[in-house]
Amino acid sequence: MPRQRLASIQWQYVRYGLLLAVGSVTAAMLSGLCVYHLVVEDPVITDWLAAYLHIHLPASLDWKVLISFFLLALLVAGVIGLIAGYIWGNLLKKRLHVLWEAATHLGRGILSSRVPELGVDEIGELGWQLNRLAAQWEEQVASLQRLSNHNAALAEQLKHTAVTEERQRLARELHDAVSQQLFAIAMTTAAMKRLVEKNPQRAAQQIELVEEMAAAAQSEMRALLLHLRPATLQNKTLKEAIQDLLEELTRKNAMDISWEIEDTSNLPSGIEDHLFRILQESLSNTLRHARASQIQVKLFTLQGQVRMRIVDDGVGFDPDGEKLTSYGLRTMRERVAELGGSFDIYSAVGKGTQIEVRVPIMLDTDTETEREEGERT
Repeated sequence: MPRQRLASIQWQYVRYGLLLAVGSVTAAMLSGLCVYHLVVEDPVITDWLAAYLHIHLPASLDWKVLISFFLLALLVAGVIGLIAGYIWGNLLKKRLHVLWEAATHLGRGILSSRVPELGVDEIGELGWQLNRLAAQWEEQVASLQRLSNHNAALAEQLKHTAVTEERQRLARELHDAVSQQLFAIAMTTAAMKRLVEKNPQRAAQQIELVEEMAAAAQSEMRALLLHLRPATLQNKTLKEAIQDLLEELTRKNAMDISWEIEDTSNLPSGIEDHLFRILQESLSNTLRHARASQIQVKLFTLQGQVRMRIVDDGVGFDPDGEKLTSYGLRTMRERVAELGGSFDIYSAVGKGTQIEVRVPIMLDTDTETEREEGERT
């Protein structure tokens, strides 16, 4: 459902202040006229006013003076209402803007953001609850990352099992994709032998088909070879491992591959391993399906987050379609979820694809101690 355009609460208060001031003056003038007519028509009241208060009410009013006074009162009240509404609306808008900024930061994964003291009313209570939610969320993300680091430590124990499973998966993919494509190439080539003399035009079409199938098989093999790379960083930093991977792809592919990789040596090993595997999976999907000529990879830290962006100029796809349920994308989403981060895909048919990964950096005391001990060693 599309979001409706927000109306400024400050100008709503200006409008309410103007209406309240004009309405109050109008009501006061009408009430005064009614009271005046009631008093003038009652001789007892008029005599009492004249005798004791020395107030002599005229029998008739000067309507020109009365209307002028009424318009002047409306003008003064309107100006006061506008000023008061603007001031109060602006104060409320500033307080709500603080809440909006805090909620936006939380939505972007900046968990260290906190709401300052906003008073003891409902808005102040809302800010307190938002800080409480941010603290709980921060604690949960820290727990997730500690668990991720623990899983990374257990990865070596499961290495042999993982290698066996990976071999079985690659064998299935070779059989389902490359083997079938090679079989189709062989069958098409055999048919071309009979068509070369009888129907050269048809044979030329078959040659183009073979070229397409060979290119698809080559892309599939490159993607599978990408998965044969080590699943861990093998004593390399994340920057070094990514650069080695992209340099190897540059040598083996005709695509224009560019990258900007910051040094992120302070990251926990669990985050580094997951980010590297996410990049491998993304590049594999690009080689298989995107038909791209350019790939850009960026890794950087910003506002307490490590961010990775992968952009290609390929055929793209509909983000709301079935591809979001594919094995590769689902695996990447699961890896990001284990780190307490966010995973976004921006794509459209014919417009390329951009993958954005944001992971909050939550270095706990144990991790910092381990790194300090490693540096001393």
